[in-house]
Order: sequence, then structure tokens, then C-alpha cells
Amino acid sequence: MAEPQRIVIIGSGLAGAAAAGALRERGYTGDLVVFGREEHQPYELPALSKQMLLGDADEPNRVHEPEFYETRQVELRLGVEVVRVDVAGRVVEDSTGATRSYDRLILATGSTPRRLPVPGGDLPGLRTLRTVEDSLALRRELTDGVEVVIVGAGWIGCEVAAAARRHGASVTVVDPVDLPLRRVLGPRMGEVFRDLHAAHDVTWRLGIGVDGFTEHGVRLADGGALTGDVVVVAVGAAPNLGLARDAGLALADGGVAVDAALRTSAPHVFAVGDIAAHDHPRHGRRVRVEHWANAKGQGEHVAGTVLGQDEPYEASPYFFTDQYDLGMEYRGLADAERDELVVRGDVDAREFTAFWLRDGRVQAAMNVNQWDDGEALQLLVDARAEVAPERLCGGDLG
Repeated sequence: MAEPQRIVIIGSGLAGAAAAGALRERGYTGDLVVFGREEHQPYELPALSKQMLLGDADEPNRVHEPEFYETRQVELRLGVEVVRVDVAGRVVEDSTGATRSYDRLILATGSTPRRLPVPGGDLPGLRTLRTVEDSLALRRELTDGVEVVIVGAGWIGCEVAAAARRHGASVTVVDPVDLPLRRVLGPRMGEVFRDLHAAHDVTWRLGIGVDGFTEHGVRLADGGALTGDVVVVAVGAAPNLGLARDAGLALADGGVAVDAALRTSAPHVFAVGDIAAHDHPRHGRRVRVEHWANAKGQGEHVAGTVLGQDEPYEASPYFFTDQYDLGMEYRGLADAERDELVVRGDVDAREFTAFWLRDGRVQAAMNVNQWDDGEALQLLVDARAEVAPERLCGGDLG
């Protein structure tokens, strides 16, 4: 297959910028343009809810050094949104009215924070967290004595709670689920995070939905209300599928359907990152992951596919969090409500590793405040290794 002469990437987040970098690293010399709605050069998201919100940093990590794009001849069209994709004509149209043809197109359009469809759900004072500006604005508000209400007990909600408590704010977290992070980690590990935050004086209002928002706080489904100087909505993110849908690309499992090598249903069009519902060869089903490692890994991998290779993307999902004195890494993809949980170490001391097994095989592993076994855990998860629970509890993991 002839090398493409013009590649367009829609999305200047980590996935899109990683793809641009990998294309140049692989020797691609043709035209390369990256469109991005934000004015910032591409940056990584984890610091927004971690170092920046805590006050330990004032800006996120950049995907590449500022001079990278000029020296590698990558055209950055920042603050410019693509509004239409013509798959048949291989043309994109941007918000300025200009059009750009392509030989290959990579969609990396990312996600947008969800809003709750309740009265007051669109009030301008409600805070979400997705951009540099969001993080800095929220940090300015998290001051000593401020009352903060967080709707959502997922990763972002828990990390915002930890940052708010460091700044001396009073924090209440509301979620209709009975334990934080239960859908991802299951009940026992959910209790670990519930107790962690309770020990830092976070008030939980779990098992209660939200009926609406007011200028002064939150109305609860049980008839109660919470007042808050700051209200943060952290109920997940919706993949930005509008361009793909309007272009007629196949959608599946909440995202753009891509094969094992990240190709969409349209010739010469690829999708990566938050929007990609990936036919994962290790899991035997479609997987859509909204985490840093997936965006980076798929962005780098798709460069090879675009240039004619046919290797599947096989990396296991990975994510991490830091909350108070708890640091954690998670590898793999478990069904936390059904898979067998095996724990190695001291849960009460928050120094342990949790494994999720299905039919005796390791589906996922989570190390908490333990950092020596990362490589061994990765190998177990990648291999879906068949390991006896007693060995996981106390034996050699190598």
C-alpha cells in the first residue's frame, strides 16, 4: 500500500497528539494536521484532578515539548473545531468554513463531562472537570471552610473530594450507588475508599439520587437538600460521537466501532481513545476505556495501522489514582460484582494487592501502596494466568 500523503487528526488531546508523534517517529513524511477545539498545545489530563487541583502544579504535562510540532512539521490547528466529515469525498470541514482533504483520517475527539438531566442541571455555576481552565477555576474555589457538594462517587468525584479536604473545605459526596467506585471495584474495595474518605471527614450520602440543582445546592431524591458554596458534578463523561455518527460510521457499545487494529467501518478512517469501542483480542469483546494509558497507547498504535501494518492493539487497560496517602494502580478489566476477589496483604493498613479471578484466571490486579510487583502483575493480567488463590495470597508472583 502506498504511503498516504495527507493525514488529518481530529482531536488535540493525548490520543491525537500521541498519534501525530508516533507517525513522525515511524518515518512518515507527508502532510500532518491536528485539529483541536482548545487553544492549548496538547496536554495530558491526569494532573487536572490530581497535582493541579491539589496545588502541587499549575499546569499539566504536555504530550510533546512546545517546539516538537514546528520541528516535526505537524500543523496544529488549535481553537478550530471540525464540524463535518465527508467520508466518501475524504474531506473535513472546520468551524472557519475551510475544508481539508485527507488520505487517512484519525478520530480522537475525546469526551465531554456528563450533566444530569434534572431541573437546574444546566445551571452555569455547576462545576465539571475536563480542561485546564476547569481545574484552575475549581482550585480557586476550594478554600478553607467552603462547603463543597460533589455529585458522583467515581474516580473524579473521589479525587476532587481528596483535594478539597486538603484545602480545608467541608465535603459531602452524593451518589445513588451504595459504595464509591462499586461498579469498577466491587463492594469490598468500595468499602476501602469509603472508609478512607470518612477517615478524612468526608460526609457520604450514598444510595440517594439527585432530583435537581438550585443556586444554593442540591435537591435529593429522598426529599432532603444539601447547601453548597461549590457544587461539582462528577457523573462520568460522554464520548464525543457526533462527527462519527453524522459521517455514517458504525457505532457500538457506546462508541465508534473499531476492529482489533483500530480501523472504523469506513475505509481510511480510524478511531482512538475515549470514543473507540475496540474489538479487544484479549477480552473477546468490545472494550471502551476512558483512561490516560488507553489514549496514549491507542494513539501510538494507530500510527502503524495508518501506515499499513495490521497488528492488533492488545494492551490491558491501566489506570491509577492518588487520594490522601493512598496510591493505587489497576491493570486489566474485571467484572467486579461477579469475579472472585483474592486479596494479598493488609487491607486495614491500606497496603495490599487485590486480584479478580474468573474461572481461575487473573482478569485484573490492583496494587495499593505497594510498588514492587508492577511488572509481575502486568504479566499475570496480560496472560490471563491461571493461578491458585493461595499462591496469590502469599506465594511468589514471579
